[in-house]
Amino acid sequence: MTNSSDTRDQLALERTLLANERTLLAYIRTGLSLLAAAALLLHLFASVLIYTIVSWLLVIFGVGILVVGILRFKQVRKKLAV
Repeated sequence: MTNSSDTRDQLALERTLLANERTLLAYIRTGLSLLAAAALLLHLFASVLIYTIVSWLLVIFGVGILVVGILRFKQVRKKLAV
């Protein structure tokens, strides 16, 4: 019976690791989308001040989301001791 329990625990750990990686990819996708939106706004509406301000805010949020995602990924991975 111990073998079955060990297998289940190992599979649960693998699912958790994969979920952590999917979450990191979601953070990366969101951050890159915000950066792309900022680039588009800067490219199309560089002469309008409010769009420039919004673009730079999107850059800040995009980079922030990328950093938070990487930090959370490392934190969870460290807790799982892999």
